[in-house]
Amino acid sequence: MIVLTEADAVAIVPPIAEVEGVEDRTAVINGVSWRYLHAGSGPALLVVHGFMGYSFSWRFVIKGLAQHFSVYAVDLPGCGFSQRSTTLPGTLASDAAHLLNFIDHLGIERFDVLGTSRGGGAAIALAGLAAKCGQLHRIRRLVLSAPINPWSRVGLFRLRLLRTHGGRFYLVHLAKRTPFVLKDFFKRLYADPASIPPDSFKGYAAGLEPPGSFQHIWNIARSWRADLRGIGAALPSVESVPALLLWGDRDRAVSPSSAKELHRRWKNSVVVLESRVGHMPYEEAPEEFNRVVLDFLLRAIPQVPLHLETSTAGETRA
Repeated sequence: MIVLTEADAVAIVPPIAEVEGVEDRTAVINGVSWRYLHAGSGPALLVVHGFMGYSFSWRFVIKGLAQHFSVYAVDLPGCGFSQRSTTLPGTLASDAAHLLNFIDHLGIERFDVLGTSRGGGAAIALAGLAAKCGQLHRIRRLVLSAPINPWSRVGLFRLRLLRTHGGRFYLVHLAKRTPFVLKDFFKRLYADPASIPPDSFKGYAAGLEPPGSFQHIWNIARSWRADLRGIGAALPSVESVPALLLWGDRDRAVSPSSAKELHRRWKNSVVVLESRVGHMPYEEAPEEFNRVVLDFLLRAIPQVPLHLETSTAGETRA
């Protein structure tokens, strides 16, 4: 029998975290309760949020994607309104295993993956796990929106501080009492803070309300460096999967310059830089984001309204 503590409880989803016209679902997989959004029909598209985010991130793009795909936008275990648990290690390897179990639970054989930031790292780890299991053929394509990677040094000093016992004390006991710190971090994810949708900070903050959220964030922070090494190690086994590497050219969370190094190691990839966009193009320019993503997933030719110049190495620049 599984005994749940307060930190293991599943929180009630508030209205701000719901998306009108999109199904809000739950599933219990290996004893852990997942919350996820589902929309559309057709080929399966697994959508994975980033650090300190949850399925709320995709509220502006999920319906557009669902016109062509059966979209599954998850709250990873320990995040959003999925179950917290003291047994969750918060590593990319564990998230990859959770995601593969999620896909298997739904009975999906082949699927595409869209991941952003740390969720992009989880998508790479998922592909690496599939390769180890002889199942790489199940992943058709990957869309990685500013995925964390070993060649971006942005924010590593802050993460080193968070990994300490002092960082744990701050996250677990003080972070919720200092929302202005979180709000400042959040604003830096946008190219233009004036363009932040009015419900954004409140919506993301809601996903951090369930007990155990900040303990899980600390677990993620302390495994960050090892996770980055794992991403680098996985690349040789996944480079055959077609991948779109999508960045905003004003991203201050994951350096756009790291796209070049990631692309060099991912032979079957293309890079698109979106102009005047920060870390979250699905919020700052959702129509453009969907156009680029769908062009790649449906035709394997990423296109944006700006004139593009493609080098012989296959890198695309705006």
